[in-house]
This record gives sequence, C-alpha cells and structure tokens, in this order.
Amino acid sequence: MTHRPRIGVTGPDQGGMAAWLMTAWCILRAGGIPLRITPARPHDGTGLDGLVIGGGADVDPALYGQDPLSLIREIEATERGGRQRLLGFVFYPLLWLLRRTLFTRLEGEDQGRDRLEEALIRTAREHNLPVLGICRGMQLLNVVHGGTLHQELSGFYRECPQVRSILPRKQVTLEPDCRLAQLVGPEPLAVNALHNQAVDRLGEGVVIAGREPSGVVQAIEVRDGAMAIGVQWHPEFLPHKARHQALFRGLVAAARAGSS
Repeated sequence: MTHRPRIGVTGPDQGGMAAWLMTAWCILRAGGIPLRITPARPHDGTGLDGLVIGGGADVDPALYGQDPLSLIREIEATERGGRQRLLGFVFYPLLWLLRRTLFTRLEGEDQGRDRLEEALIRTAREHNLPVLGICRGMQLLNVVHGGTLHQELSGFYRECPQVRSILPRKQVTLEPDCRLAQLVGPEPLAVNALHNQAVDRLGEGVVIAGREPSGVVQAIEVRDGAMAIGVQWHPEFLPHKARHQALFRGLVAAARAGSS
C-alpha cells in the first residue's frame, strides 16, 4: 500500500475555513493526509511529513525589524514627483494604520499565529521536511530566512489594470531552472491575486522563482535542502487547474520520499 504522508496545514483560529477545506481537498487528491493546525490547535511538527503555511492576515512587521517609519522611507524611494510624494505622506501611512487597527483585526491577526508558524518553518528546515507557503505563508517563509516585506503593496508599484481577484487574471513568468518550473512547467502561469503585501529583500538562501510584469515577486524558493516553495497566489482556489494542483502533488511526493 502506498504511504500517505501527513501534511500539516496552518491557518487562523477564526475564519479561513474555505482555504482549509480547499487545501485539504488538494492534499487528499495528491495522496496526502491533511492535518489542520491553528494557534488554538498547535502542533510542534512531530510526526509530520510536510507542511503548508496558509494564507491570511499580514505578518507582524516586528518580525522583520520594521515599523511605520519604514513606510515613510518606502514612499520617499518610490514617489518621485513632488505632488505624488506629498499625497503619499498623507495617504499611505493612513492606509497602513487603518489596515493595522481595523481590517487585520477583523481578519484575526495575532502574534500567536506568527510564532506558531515561525517555529514550524524552523522545525521543517531542521528535519528536512518539504514546505509550501501560500500568500502570507510565502511572506513568512522569506521573513524566517531573514528577509523583509513591503508592508503595504498598493501604491508602491504601477499596475494597469489593478487586479484583486480569486480568478486567474495575472500572468507570472517563472525562472526556467527553478523547482517551481519543474513542477508546473516553464510557461507563464495565470494566477489569482488576493495579497496586500509582498517580498522586498530576499532572505538568506532564498531566490526568486517567479515575477509578475510589474516586477513584484510572485514566487520564491529556498535553494538548499528539502523543497521549500512560496507562492503569492492561492493555488488551493484553482483546484481545476492541473498546473496549480501540481504544487500539491509535488509537495506530497517530496513528503513521501522524505519519509520513506
């Protein structure tokens, strides 16, 4: 009988049920056994064969050594025109504050999830377990390896049209020799877009695996060790697309190989 590896799937205590159900289904289809992990139902990684760090609320900027002042420095570096820069000093910090005090609270952000997932990523690296980071999970994967994020992506790059959709309306160009391209194929990949933050400075050993036309990083991977891939989009919401399901097949295959 084929071994069915146990795959931990992280998420918030409140909300996130749709993402959990869709991710669990994708793992089951790929031949794995999903195990839900939240701050209220923690896990130390013992007995897991692989890990999915799921999407959700923003990563705490304190984890990568930033505060609201970092937003001001980004405005200065991004907005070249005097009028645009002046508007930026008013609008972007206000938007950041609103999201931190209102919207992320509604999404259930808490430092407990940050700490739980950070520990799980470190455990996975220590025990050579494969990891798939989805949206927030990709961002945290980069942060745990010493990288940083753009705290508020909107306004820091030009996009026409600006896309925020569960439908695959963005095109991502993949690096030809990366693990991600080996799993899903080298052609440009249509993805959905539900994120507010993005990778800024890469962490140690982390490389870019895909970008969108604006230059925003859409996929990363860790060079050495077991498979560790992060994607900015939500492949669990595209289960009918074979190339997106290939991410879960690759994760389960790597988990099975590592546990045999």
